[in-house]
Amino acid sequence: MSAILAEDLVKVYSSRSGEVRALDGVSLEVEKGTVLGLLGPNGAGKTTAVRVLTTLLKPDSGRASVEGMDVVKQAGDVRRAIGLSGQYAAVDEYLTGRENLIMIGRLYHFNSAHAAARAEQLLERFDLTEAADRPSKGYSGGMRRRLDLAGALVAQPPVLFLDEPTTGLDPRSRVDLWDVIAELVRDGTTLLLTTQYLEEADKLADKIAVVDHGKVIARGTSDELKSQVGGERLDLSVGSQDEIAAAAETLEALTGYEPVVEHHTRQLSVPAEGGAQTLIEAIRALDDTDVTVLDVALRRPTLDDVFLAITGKTAADETEEATQS
Repeated sequence: MSAILAEDLVKVYSSRSGEVRALDGVSLEVEKGTVLGLLGPNGAGKTTAVRVLTTLLKPDSGRASVEGMDVVKQAGDVRRAIGLSGQYAAVDEYLTGRENLIMIGRLYHFNSAHAAARAEQLLERFDLTEAADRPSKGYSGGMRRRLDLAGALVAQPPVLFLDEPTTGLDPRSRVDLWDVIAELVRDGTTLLLTTQYLEEADKLADKIAVVDHGKVIARGTSDELKSQVGGERLDLSVGSQDEIAAAAETLEALTGYEPVVEHHTRQLSVPAEGGAQTLIEAIRALDDTDVTVLDVALRRPTLDDVFLAITGKTAADETEEATQS
């Protein structure tokens, strides 16, 4: 039995400009003790899917279950089996870290001693013992995130939903939280993780579902998705903005592919089906056109390459668009 199962979920919102299909036939499956990374830009439908699966929204059509329990018909039972950490840390900033966790334990009907003991366990596990008796409003972003995740684990749920858990964190805090998440999975927790960070999905997820405009547009392991893009890629940077056009034209003539160009970094990337031979030929061709190559390398495809191949844009471009709209 799958820990999480969704079949043809549809959720439609009405707005002044018409109907918006936040979910447009989404189907997902997460096996027990594994991590599914739900990957996509802001506005893709990731959070709506989480809200349906955690009983916070009812789908307009389709069905879903968690631990074999229907999220609509058995909503109360589902809530007792899950933990949820949303995009923003849901902590009471006027309570201490310890008080926050004890309060959550009492809401789960733990007696005082059990709630206090569980809070102590989690404070130690999440490296919050020294700050346990300070008001959480003084916590850093990473500490608040860890406290929020600890709160989601008070009742030791077998299934955990993390909705963009590292958004807004500095790189060090993000890596620390990745370590905590990896430990939870090693202990047998089933996890659905939504993220717009390609590196995060690559590192943590057993399987990945790419969502865009309310639809699952690709799914598989990280390696399976990367294999769709093909073999190695050639990345290079040129000396000036004026050389980008000539470099792109040269690379396209050599490989038959239009390079991906990042103008602000003067970097170009193109499939290199011939591997090292393509690299050698590219350097010679660019030298013949007087393009200054500052750096060049071969690399395996990334999930960003996958997203580009599927949607025609990088995840960063999509995220920026969604944020501005």
